[in-house]
Amino acid sequence: MSRAEFDWLLPLGTWASPAYPIGAFSYSHGLEWAVEAGRVTDVASLADYVATVIEAGAGWADLVLVGQSWRAAEAGNTDGFEEVRELAAALRGTAETALETMQQGASFVLATRAAWPGTKLDQLADDRPMAYPVAFGAAAAGLIPLNATLLGFAQAVAANLVSAGVRLVPLGQTDGQRALARLAPVLARTAARAEAATLHDIGTAAPMIDLFSMRHETQYTRLFRS
Repeated sequence: MSRAEFDWLLPLGTWASPAYPIGAFSYSHGLEWAVEAGRVTDVASLADYVATVIEAGAGWADLVLVGQSWRAAEAGNTDGFEEVRELAAALRGTAETALETMQQGASFVLATRAAWPGTKLDQLADDRPMAYPVAFGAAAAGLIPLNATLLGFAQAVAANLVSAGVRLVPLGQTDGQRALARLAPVLARTAARAEAATLHDIGTAAPMIDLFSMRHETQYTRLFRS
């Protein structure tokens, strides 16, 4: 294969990196309360928590949104993109997870338009808020294959939550890598499922994680914003 066929690897690796300046390090998606309540205590329970987010919680919904925003942006379907954008803005179950996706989305738009001009995100972004998965999908359209976009986004979400778990439990850095290795098959199959999904397939079945997020809003001491 030619070098040009891999030119998308650099932006994907950069955008999915924990170092990309979207503030992901400051969110735990309810994990901080789960640790406080003794529900997450080791590598296995941390991996189970993240797997639930990815397969049945907001991670699954976000992957569908990534795929649909990618397709709409790729096709130049502005009406379809607006539908995805509006749904994403209304989809979160708690105030903290709404802040999580909208703040990261705003930061992703700013950083990507400044450092990576010329993406389809440039054509679609305006002064209105945009959720993180919608911005990610729009930026990747026309540049990164859909299957790679979905897997990269899933890895970014999982890596951030595992990093939060390493700090909260606490666990060692190698334990964090063990958790990510356990999650690899989950990420691959959920990304593949999202590639075939439509907006009608969006739904969550992780009520305990929403409950943890609600409890986190009034947690006495907090390191994270969600």
